[in-house]
Order: sequence, then C-alpha cells, then structure tokens
Amino acid sequence: MPARLRAAVAALAAASSLALLAACTGSPSTATSDDPNAQTTITFWHGWAAPSEVAAIKANVDRFTKAHPNIKVKVVGGINDDKLNQALRAGGSNGPDVVSSFTTSNVGKFCTSGALADLKPFIEKDKLDLDKIFPKVLQDYTQFEGKRCSLPLLSDAYGLFYNKDAFREAGLDPEAPPKTWSQFTEAAKKLTKPKGDSYERVGFMPTYLGYETVVSHYMSQWKHNGYFDKDGKSAVATDPGFAKMMTYQKSLVDALGGFEKLDRYRTSFGDEWGAKHPFHTGQVAMQLDGEWRLNFAKDAKVPFEIGVAPLPVADDEVAEYGKGYLSGTIMGIAPQSKKQNAAWELVKFMTTNTEAVVGFAQDIGNVPSTLDALNSPDLKVDERFKVFLDIARHPASTTSDGAVNGSAYQDTLQKFSQQYEKGKVADLKKGLEETAAQIDRDIAAAK
Repeated sequence: MPARLRAAVAALAAASSLALLAACTGSPSTATSDDPNAQTTITFWHGWAAPSEVAAIKANVDRFTKAHPNIKVKVVGGINDDKLNQALRAGGSNGPDVVSSFTTSNVGKFCTSGALADLKPFIEKDKLDLDKIFPKVLQDYTQFEGKRCSLPLLSDAYGLFYNKDAFREAGLDPEAPPKTWSQFTEAAKKLTKPKGDSYERVGFMPTYLGYETVVSHYMSQWKHNGYFDKDGKSAVATDPGFAKMMTYQKSLVDALGGFEKLDRYRTSFGDEWGAKHPFHTGQVAMQLDGEWRLNFAKDAKVPFEIGVAPLPVADDEVAEYGKGYLSGTIMGIAPQSKKQNAAWELVKFMTTNTEAVVGFAQDIGNVPSTLDALNSPDLKVDERFKVFLDIARHPASTTSDGAVNGSAYQDTLQKFSQQYEKGKVADLKKGLEETAAQIDRDIAAAK
C-alpha cells in the first residue's frame, strides 16, 4: 500500500487504531544502550504491498545495508495501522524495531500515548538541524506539541489533473487550466455532458464522497489559520475560511446537478486504485489527486492527453495560486525495541540521506521529503511531476493539524460537511458552532 492510500484508509482505520492507542500505556523507552556498530538484525514494518513498491523498499534497504553492513534488516510489508498498533501495544520480541505509517493524522496520538519513541535524544546526539533538512509543513505533521516521535519518509502533494482532449472539445484552452474557483466552476460546467438523469461525463466530482475530495484537501486552497485557535479550541466556526470553502463546495455541487444526481453517478465509478478510475475512463474531466496519479494513468494507458496544475484558489487569494495540500509517510521507532540505536540508523538513513530519499521517491513515484532531495540534480522527473515539487515547496501549502485524538476531529467535520452538501443543514453558522463544540468535547475526553 503506497503513501497515497493514507487518505483512503485513514477513516476506516481511525476508530480501531485510536482505541488501541488509547490502551497503550507505555512510554518511549530510554534504553538505547545497544551498539549500532555491532552485528545485529532489526525488523522494519511498513504498509506498502504492491510488487513494484515492495521492490522499491528492498532497493532502499539495500542502500542502507551497503552503508551499514553490520545491520541486517528484516522487512515486513503490508502492515496497516491496526496491525501496527496491536504490535506496539503488545510489545515483546516479535514486534518491529522500526515502523512506518501512512496516517499522519494519528501522529498526535502516537506521540502523546507513547506508541512511538521520542526521537529527540537521537536527533540531538547526531546534531541534526531539521530546519535545514525538511520543509516546515513536513516537520509540523511529524511532531505534536513539541514532542517529535516521527520523521517524514517521502511526501504527497495534491493538485489538479485534467483531460486536455476534453478541454479542447469544450472550447477551453488546455494550456490555461482554471486558477480560481469561479473559473473552475465555469470550466466544470462546460466539461459536463448530461445523459438523461445521469451523465456521459461530469466536469468534476465535487462531493465529499468523491475520490480525494475531502474537507482537508479542499481547505488548503482557502486561507485559514488552522483547525484550532491559540487556546487549542476548534476554529471551524470562528475562522471564516471554513464557511467560505463549504459555501463554495455546495454551490459547485448544485451547479453540476445536485447531490443526489451526482451521487448516483459516483456509484458507477471503478476502484480508485485500479485502471477503471473515473478519470482514466473519461467519466470525469478534472480530478483532485496526488502525484501518484501520473503513474497510475500511465499503467492504465489512458487514451487522452493529461494536464497537471495546482488546484484553484479562492478568487481573492489569487496571489497564493500554486499552493496545495501536503501529506506523507512517517517513520519512527518502536518504544519496546531493545535495538533503538541500530533502529535509529535506519530511520536516519531513509529519511535524511539524499541519495536514499531521491532513489526511493523516483522508484515509488512520490515527492521527496527533504530540501536537498527536492533540489537534487539526480531527481529525474517529467515536467508534469515538477508541478508537485513546486506545490511541495510553496510557502503557503498546508496540511491538517494534529490532535491528541488523531483524526477524530476531521471525521466529525467531514460528517457535518456531508450533511451540509446534501442540503440537510439550513444554518451553516449554527452547524459549524455545534460541530466545533463536539470537536472540543471529544478532545477534552481524550486528554
């Protein structure tokens, strides 16, 4: 399972994952007395499962063992957060030493519960200046309230994929994708081809049940000060960006036929990760997605020319065009590991070594996670992929805030947003206030 699946699996895994984490009462181990220069074997658990991705992991581990011939690495793939949390909770000699996770929204829970070891002693020992290694957003989503229990391992940037052939057919300039949301609405309407009570093609699938069209991905394109205020309270009702985004998103749903009609059409879509993805088949002309879609579209042998651009921004924020939502894979150390120094060597190598980060990023089709790798001359990508590198570097790109209860606040906001887009919420302001109150109650209960 690649880093891109984080968004797809987070909602399904969140409840059980967080419950397991809550039961984990251990604290990060300070038992770091093992000799990293001695002959040893460590176990690394990760979530990637596709053959090409497993091969990419193996190639990266081979780079590590070449540089550290005394450390052998037993690699176990296909581990989701449920399995990971069960192992971290149970401890014992059969668990992992090093782990990776696609669920950045759970970092707050990982760090506060002690599910992952505190990396500060290792970072200080090796005198790593993280400000010179990682972009700020990636630093932010791998720590929580000053406690760093993970480091970034590649990243994802979200942008706009569009069907250039469909643009030409609709009389749109394929070299001038929409930069503002009002332009986007007009383009989506022109690209939509109704067919009876359904569609032959829809310009864009805007509903929150659409692939990747979740609240957090939309919100990065509206200026906002975060999901929480300076006092740690939910800001979804007080920061005007949230209401502006939801108002626009519902207007787009209405402009393209309404929720019920769009949702019926959505149920005809193929799997998000397969060849029958609706963008591949021409059922949607524009798609909010991450950089991995390029490789998937290539594998699916789509018959049309694909354009890539940043997602639009609010009409009064055009100066920030080029920004986007960032996420990624995280990497950490199991607190029960008796080989934490050796484990740190693998974590440090895979997350900070420029050759390793560049090689892994290219092999797996994700965005590099270090500043040096982003600017490395060894990074060979086509022009379309460079759009995502620019989004990753953009100073206004954002991610979701961490929380002590992980992704629960996002789930609460998503549920409310789904009710609003269906027209079941008459008063947006009141609904956001009630949603904020629920988020605050859930966080207070988790502390």
